[in-house]
Amino acid sequence: MLDFACGSGSLLLNVRHRVFNAGGSVGMIYGQEKNITTYNLCRMNMLLHGMKDSEFEIYHGDTLTNEWDMLREQNPAKKPTFDAVVANPPFSYRWDPNEALGEDMRFKNHGLAPKSAADFAFLLHGFHYLKDEGVMAIILPHGVLFRGGKEAAMRRKLLDDGHIDTVIGLPANLFYSTGIPVCILVLKKCKKPDDVLIINAAEHFEKGKRQNYLNPEHIKKMVDTYQQRPEKIERYARRVTMEEIEENDYNLNISRYVSTAEPEPEIDLKAIHAELVEAEKEIKVAKDKHNAFLEELGLPPLP
Repeated sequence: MLDFACGSGSLLLNVRHRVFNAGGSVGMIYGQEKNITTYNLCRMNMLLHGMKDSEFEIYHGDTLTNEWDMLREQNPAKKPTFDAVVANPPFSYRWDPNEALGEDMRFKNHGLAPKSAADFAFLLHGFHYLKDEGVMAIILPHGVLFRGGKEAAMRRKLLDDGHIDTVIGLPANLFYSTGIPVCILVLKKCKKPDDVLIINAAEHFEKGKRQNYLNPEHIKKMVDTYQQRPEKIERYARRVTMEEIEENDYNLNISRYVSTAEPEPEIDLKAIHAELVEAEKEIKVAKDKHNAFLEELGLPPLP
């Protein structure tokens, strides 16, 4: 498994094999990062993971304004597209969407994200360059699942067009930069099932001294669930139909569909009644015995 540091940008991957397994390999990796420190970390991380400098290209630039010339190709026939897109943008980043960005091909069909949160702008940037048969995964705050306004309209279009494949809720305090819980959105341009897989992994983690972490078993369970796409796993995952999502006004709040709350134990009223009757009998026996002692001592009995 490859682990890349590409914080506020994204990684765009062309792969030689569709299936990532022991025989799969990465053909070429492209990445973009605005923060110079993270940009340098990303390049170093590539080399540490055995990537040759001819196998990757990381660009130092702003994803939102699309500063990378390679990605600004206007001819649809020459537009670069990628097998896989992986992104970990800054959460709820404040940006300045202008009129020109409104005509940008990345955002034109879905609209511009609000100034207060560029989450959907980062998502749409990566999605724009995804191949029809490709897969995109992006880490975002939970707010993208239920916030209203412009984001609600963008979320609805992505759902109506069948592009949101899976939503994975992760535990809180996994990242050094924030303690809030986050989610992974998995998107596809040509999704086959007419439902959304919801995975609630919020309680599946190991607690560390300063932050939580996922062990290999937690990661394997998430990956297996994503690949097998089961109808339901109690308190963990469920395939949710578009009809149900529409009934919930396109709100994807994970706990609406997969709750991790433990069910309250059923109370057997007959058994409880029998216990109370027995307790009353024991109290009466004890009281009578106590009053007998009080009478021998010449003291008044209990009422």
